[in-house]
Amino acid sequence: MPFYQYMMKRLFLFMTTVVLLLSACSDNDSFSASSSLRLTFSADTIRLDTLFATVPSSTYNFWVFNNSSDGIRLRSVRLERGSQSGFRVNVDGTFLNPVANDLEIRKGDSIRVFVEMTAFEQTSTDPVLVEDNLLFTLESGVEQRVNLRTYSWKAIQYQQLTIDDDMTIESETPIVIYQGIHVGKGATLTIHNTTLYFHDGAGITVDGQLKAESTCFRGDRLDHMFAYLPYDRVSGQWDGIMLNPHSEGCTLTDCEIRNALDGLYADSTTVNLSRTVIHNSNGYGLWAHDSEVHVSQCQFTNALRDCLALRGGLAIIDQTTLAQFYPFAGNRGVALRFGASEDPISLSCMNTLVTGYSDDEVMGDLDEESEYHFENCLLRTPEVEDAEHFYDMLWEKKDDEIQGKQHFLLVDEQNLRYDFTLKEESPAFSRGIGCK
Repeated sequence: MPFYQYMMKRLFLFMTTVVLLLSACSDNDSFSASSSLRLTFSADTIRLDTLFATVPSSTYNFWVFNNSSDGIRLRSVRLERGSQSGFRVNVDGTFLNPVANDLEIRKGDSIRVFVEMTAFEQTSTDPVLVEDNLLFTLESGVEQRVNLRTYSWKAIQYQQLTIDDDMTIESETPIVIYQGIHVGKGATLTIHNTTLYFHDGAGITVDGQLKAESTCFRGDRLDHMFAYLPYDRVSGQWDGIMLNPHSEGCTLTDCEIRNALDGLYADSTTVNLSRTVIHNSNGYGLWAHDSEVHVSQCQFTNALRDCLALRGGLAIIDQTTLAQFYPFAGNRGVALRFGASEDPISLSCMNTLVTGYSDDEVMGDLDEESEYHFENCLLRTPEVEDAEHFYDMLWEKKDDEIQGKQHFLLVDEQNLRYDFTLKEESPAFSRGIGCK
């Protein structure tokens, strides 16, 4: 090809490219103030989770789309109530203080909006609706809005609560603990009809005595990890309850300990539990070392390690459900583990259901001085012929018509929802086995 033709071809390609680029830029840069143009939103209502008053929320976000054939200029973005509602908003990198002006969204483009909230102090003991509208005013004067809403809940908040003298807590208002509770030696903490919300890393340590009735111990996260999964279904949200060596121990009646690291950890002390649930622990449900343990009509379920672990001491377990369906790890522990420590163990287990995912949910590590006795229990473990230690037993096998999670009303591993109420068709139900 002659040099002249070659250069003309290169020049033609270059000019064509420039024209196309300029045309594209021109299209992308064209904006319209037509009142017919509208923005679209990934959600027209942003629902934040329930919040404790004065406690900052997590960050939520949504998208603003321009699906029109021209760019749209925003005259302003502002909160209808200004700073009075407690919402904080960042629009495409610009914080509303109190308004963002002169924003642009090119055709086919989008911007992202981030929303946070710190609710003001409330006087009501019930959650109160707090809402505001985020107003988008277009260059045309058209106004569009996204509703922001949450519920704010009054709470009593403690950083560190140290109990040196006898103290009673009874509160309809939630109590949030940020650094922990310590019950000193010689002191008794009594709790009635209360829910305690513990921040990450907080828990209860006891050198004295803990007594609780109709009390829930749980984490303080009220928001969601995912849309379907509230943090309250995720284990390890707080540290749990620790009974230090030679403390006066604890008595819990009609209580619930959920989503802790170790639900209840007891060393050389006494534990009395009645109609109490310990569920979804990221360590042990109940771990007791050389302690005196009395458990009646309780439920210990879903623990990374063991739902109930007894090392030495005395333990009497009656009318209790031990179910190991911990969903977050394949190397989970078992429903029941017992054995000697420095001292032998004396275990009496009656009318108790022990089941789970594994083919063997009962593990014993015994010395010659240890004593154990099972009566009228349903155990998911290989059957043994041992009339001295096992009397009137049901042995669960993996090919039984009803076994494992089929005993219970609900075991939903996908959404982490559980109801360990026994079904009537469970063989444990007619025998009075397990916690009803």
